[in-house]
Amino acid sequence: MEKSGTPRVAIIGGGISGLAAAKELRWLEPVLFEATNSIGGVWRHCSFRSTRLQTPRPDYEFSDYQWADRNDPTFPTHSEILEYLHGYATHFDLWRFIELETKVVEIRFVGHGETKTGFTDLWGDKGRPIADGPVWEVGVVTPRSNTVQWCKFEFVVMCIGKYGDVPNMPTFPRGKGPETFLGKVLHSLDYCKLDDEAAKSLMKGKKVVIIGYKKSAIDLAVECAEANHGSDGQPCTMVIRTLHWTVPSYSISGLPFFLFFSTRLSQFLHERPNQGLFRSLACHLLSPLRRGVSRFIESSLTWKLPLEKYGLKPNHPFVEDYASCQMAILPENFFAEADEGRIAFKRSSRWCFWEGGVVLDDNTKLEADVVLLATGFDGKQKLKSVLPEPFRGLIVDSSGVMPLYRGTIHPLIPHMAFVGYVESVSNLHTSELRCKWLGRLLRGHFKLPGTGAMFRQTGAEIDVMKRTTRFYRRHCISTFSINHSDDMCEEMGWSSWRKRSWLAELFSAYNNQDYKEDESQ
Repeated sequence: MEKSGTPRVAIIGGGISGLAAAKELRWLEPVLFEATNSIGGVWRHCSFRSTRLQTPRPDYEFSDYQWADRNDPTFPTHSEILEYLHGYATHFDLWRFIELETKVVEIRFVGHGETKTGFTDLWGDKGRPIADGPVWEVGVVTPRSNTVQWCKFEFVVMCIGKYGDVPNMPTFPRGKGPETFLGKVLHSLDYCKLDDEAAKSLMKGKKVVIIGYKKSAIDLAVECAEANHGSDGQPCTMVIRTLHWTVPSYSISGLPFFLFFSTRLSQFLHERPNQGLFRSLACHLLSPLRRGVSRFIESSLTWKLPLEKYGLKPNHPFVEDYASCQMAILPENFFAEADEGRIAFKRSSRWCFWEGGVVLDDNTKLEADVVLLATGFDGKQKLKSVLPEPFRGLIVDSSGVMPLYRGTIHPLIPHMAFVGYVESVSNLHTSELRCKWLGRLLRGHFKLPGTGAMFRQTGAEIDVMKRTTRFYRRHCISTFSINHSDDMCEEMGWSSWRKRSWLAELFSAYNNQDYKEDESQ
């Protein structure tokens, strides 16, 4: 398992974050542990037949590895994304670092003497990101061995992500759970493991109830509707607790979506952390314009989509979904299938099982042969399952958010980084920039502030999210992502303004190509 001498850095997870970390830290000869037989993360193991990216190709590419067909206007399928990721790993010779089918089952902290707990004013031993000696033991299992093998590292990068592996399962009163139901119950995590024929067979001619109304639930509903074309087809029913705004394409009334939220000028309307008195006053004075933009988008979507017809218009502003990364791009035929009667909708704040299906909060009984749970994943539990105490108890703060400085460093967990736990409109861009920042931190190009300063920064970000959206627990930085990137660039010694002209700075969308390093960097 060791590549050249004793590995100093471990990367856990082979999704987009793990690959970006391996590329940026390749000078350290890291070992990347991937539990499955393939890289790709959720794109390999949590995707359906119909799953597509929710952004155009140029908004989901590494800064130094472009799509071959980046001008293709269609959103790429999950298989195209996997092909792109494999190309990235090959182009940068990352396969030599990757250990497939090597599952991390436990991590131990073996730090030095007085820093045994890691709780010091300076993050890490004497404030240095890479320790002088091994501080983490990583236990792995492989198909070739039933025993846990232990490897020691000076630094660990956690890239196991927030999605997949651990389903978020609803709880029910005694006698009202899935054990009562006579049909079949599957979480979306189990459904995505089915091949095309098995998935179609599961739903064809069956009464299917889908719990949820986010991206996975919407894709499931479309697949169910498509499987039930024909005279023997049955409609599927979506049971919705919380409505969220959905977008039919990456434009609003013919205007590119990036104009509303992804330019420096558009983000000037929104609050950012530590913005000072002048910016706070400007945000207050501009609040009518900010609300006006959100209402314009809401009116456009209500006009274009049959939201009121089906009772799917949310009561909260669009900006709250955008600020919490809850906005979903609709498949083209979603409402067409609903118009044909193959997708139905029911609102219910609570639900449970009966032997013939699902009971809603108004005691309506929905008959079902199959119930599909698109209830999300518990990514924080994934981390807790491998981290030791006392660090396991520090993963989230009292707000339910991971307090990560620059979306990467937990102030109280030394010699460890977390990549892929802060969200934005383009998670690939968010992860790659944090890996560039991490690489320069480990090279010693800059130093971290004390733990108190890091907590103040993460607290300021969480306070902004709380004031912007009721769904703040997702730690989404979409409304101040450019400012977040500015701060990271300044710490790395880069210019924070990345465009070639003032006009481009104000009106052009920021994406990964703006953070491609030049020779001076």
